[in-house]
Amino acid sequence: MRSGKRQAGFTIVEIMIVVMIIGVLSALVLPGYRSNAIRAKVSEAILALATCKNQVAELYQSGGDPPGSGNWGCEGSNMSRYVDTITTDDIGVITASVRGVGDLRVDFHDITLAPLDNTGSLPTGGGAAIRQWRCGRAGDGTSVPPQYLPNSCRG
Repeated sequence: MRSGKRQAGFTIVEIMIVVMIIGVLSALVLPGYRSNAIRAKVSEAILALATCKNQVAELYQSGGDPPGSGNWGCEGSNMSRYVDTITTDDIGVITASVRGVGDLRVDFHDITLAPLDNTGSLPTGGGAAIRQWRCGRAGDGTSVPPQYLPNSCRG
């Protein structure tokens, strides 16, 4: 009679199958994770525009005349972790230069936020009530690819 010891454990084939399953799952999940991480950083950059947005809206609501490009009082550099500079134009379109995201598809690109009057057009002068804001439109100067903008900021 043979009294053999039975060894317990996994075979090499079983281990290879598990490694393959983990590889396939990570290949499917990682791109979506990266895209969502970039979108979250871009959302934080858009939040840095809030101060300028308030100043532009207050000026129009009070009936004042636009002060001109770069004179709205909210422009600056190093505004947040993901915003290098914030600039404004003559009518109050706010532009943020994005940096520090860690992806060149977004870094060194711009996001714009444009005030719109009650007709859905850019305001023409003082006293025009700002009814809404248009964010992320390429025609206003946004160069960040739309897939990395939050859903609320896709022009």
